[in-house]
Amino acid sequence: MRYACLIYYDPKILFNGSPESNTALAGCAGYDDVLKASGHFIVGEALEMPESAMTVQVRNEKMSATDGPFMETKEMLGGIVIIEAQDLNEAAKVAGGHPLARIGSIEVRPLVDFSTEPPQL
Repeated sequence: MRYACLIYYDPKILFNGSPESNTALAGCAGYDDVLKASGHFIVGEALEMPESAMTVQVRNEKMSATDGPFMETKEMLGGIVIIEAQDLNEAAKVAGGHPLARIGSIEVRPLVDFSTEPPQL
């Protein structure tokens, strides 16, 4: 099964130049290779700062676009890694090895299998 690992961090902590943040950033450079070697890696991308983003909504057939993130938060979504794992527990263990798990947090979420019925709410 495939899982999205959504990487969140506070940029004021990650980019503050401390030994801990520098170690985490340096570890990111090769972590995709670690995931590839273990057979978990599908794709990974880092995101630019939220100021370069645009949030789009469509309501009543009208689109609106707002510069930057939709919500103001201390932590931001900084990247995404798609992995393959047997189950959520294995995916969480894999995500826990990411260097940024020591600075921020990683949300691990199963990707939708569109061959199955949608959830009943």
